[in-house]
Amino acid sequence: MKIGKEIIKDTVRTIPNKPGVYRMLDKNKDIIYVGKAKNLSKRVKSYASKNIENKRIEKMVNLIHEVEFTTTDNEENALLLEVNLIKLHKPKYNILMRDDKSFPYIFISTDHDFPRLEKHRGARKRPGHYYGPFPNAGAINRTIKTIQKAFLLRTCSDKEVEAGNKPCFNYHLKRCSGPCGGKISKEEYSKLVNDVEKIFKGDAKQIKSQFAKKMEAASKNKKYEEAAYYRDRIKSLSNLTNSFSINPKNLIDADVFSISKNEKYACIQVFFFRSRKNLGNKPFFINNIKGLNELEILESFIPQFYNNRPSPKLILTSNIINEKDIIQNLLTSQNKIKVKIQTPSRGEKKEIIEHAIENSKDALKKYTRDMLSKKINLQNLQKTLQLNEIPQRIEVFDNSHIQGAFSTGAMIVSGAEGFIKNQYRKFNIKEAKTNDDFGMMYEVLHRRFLRLKNKSKNDEDFPDLIIIDGGKGQLSMADKAMKKTNISNIEIISISKGENRNDGNEIIHTLSKESIVLKKSDPSLFYLQRLRDEAHRFAIGSHRQKRNKNIHYNPLDEIPGIGSKRKKDLLNAFGSAKSVSKAKIKELSEVDGISKNLAQNIYNWFNELN
Repeated sequence: MKIGKEIIKDTVRTIPNKPGVYRMLDKNKDIIYVGKAKNLSKRVKSYASKNIENKRIEKMVNLIHEVEFTTTDNEENALLLEVNLIKLHKPKYNILMRDDKSFPYIFISTDHDFPRLEKHRGARKRPGHYYGPFPNAGAINRTIKTIQKAFLLRTCSDKEVEAGNKPCFNYHLKRCSGPCGGKISKEEYSKLVNDVEKIFKGDAKQIKSQFAKKMEAASKNKKYEEAAYYRDRIKSLSNLTNSFSINPKNLIDADVFSISKNEKYACIQVFFFRSRKNLGNKPFFINNIKGLNELEILESFIPQFYNNRPSPKLILTSNIINEKDIIQNLLTSQNKIKVKIQTPSRGEKKEIIEHAIENSKDALKKYTRDMLSKKINLQNLQKTLQLNEIPQRIEVFDNSHIQGAFSTGAMIVSGAEGFIKNQYRKFNIKEAKTNDDFGMMYEVLHRRFLRLKNKSKNDEDFPDLIIIDGGKGQLSMADKAMKKTNISNIEIISISKGENRNDGNEIIHTLSKESIVLKKSDPSLFYLQRLRDEAHRFAIGSHRQKRNKNIHYNPLDEIPGIGSKRKKDLLNAFGSAKSVSKAKIKELSEVDGISKNLAQNIYNWFNELN
């Protein structure tokens, strides 16, 4: 059977001299590489060259069993298709952007008399003003908190404003102007909204000056509480503007990309500038970089970064982009604005690039140290547990409940790069008795093993090691679940607290070996404690969410035709949902807003449920 260069030579005969995308497939029909080309035939043919200098590419070529291709009208469409295919298939030999979550924005709605200040991710479909992007949730939460203090915009839901006649808790904390309690008019509130919009447009000085004048006037008239009120707002506004560090004069809206690399990893720092403000930065780490230079990594990263993300008019890069025109044209067509990519050589923009490069170098050093530390932890764990190989995927399980109520199972995942939080899983206990810890653990693990039953050891989500928070009883349940599903190639251990349930006295239970007690200073013990504590944290968090949801649940919420106002009227009339369920049709219809037909529906609803 032909593979590698031989299969490429055969395929080239059928590939046209047109722009498009090609896909390299291995023996399992998995896509291992996706590439684009102005001339498909010429590009694919280059992989059959006798002398391939890049060892990484040479290794990939030797794995090729099939080549597929798709032609496009132009290079821009080829680039777009390449980005989408990389995102979909995550090929082994492509540069992959691991964090593809959308960035958060501050959103101020315009479809309400009292616009709400809130955090927003995803598609921008609602009418209103969007400010950002911010690099992470922490940065945007701090900004929203500061805006609350300075401008008193509400963060509560529309229902609370419409239904309430009392000011919210934030009003008493001086973080809200109190529209929910009728403490401010629409006109006054709109002025606050306009002030916030001016801040994000770069008019902070003007707003500060207005506050200062009002503070002075209040002080002269001996209205000291009012003066203190404006003083606090000035202080909050100063904190807000100071948080936007490195505020360039000539850089209005731009994203800045810088890259640093070593032998194993690369770090791309992205800085976000909007309305002459630095909204923060975010590092992205690339691991699959053997045989690649900085330019190749950056050229592959930028189109992926802007896939389903809006782009500003200006993009600054630390390296001169060879495919600048193609990327510019693609982003211009996607965003319906003229997008430019520049690599500045002097002036203010050059200084910003240098600052970004220093940040990427520092972040890369820290990341490399962290990765080395994680590697050492896994090596130590292999020796401690006498495993055949270093575990690449570890799954940790724990349960959480209060006297059997709101029982929840949890699974966290850890690997060579640390915790893999997008693969954490929650399990609602369905069959086990609520007071049976062993039964709950069996149910969770049995359900997990059923998903693994038809998978091989080589699959990404197949664990090398399973850790259970518990003792011999929980471990025996794991063994029972494994035998039930005919799975035998996973190492399983459990960790119990030991004497007096103090940290440091943990006992490690195994299926095939004697129990292990580690010294308090053993690095493997610290690592196992950290894994167990993370599973415990996630389990408790999942349990609390389930419990809180149940606490706020009201049977009236499920009845069609019953909104917040009618629910409020029913509860005011009968006192509780239980009393509503016992009411007659005639009694229900006497409540304002409840017609005879709706009363009949409410009566039928509760009687059918009972």
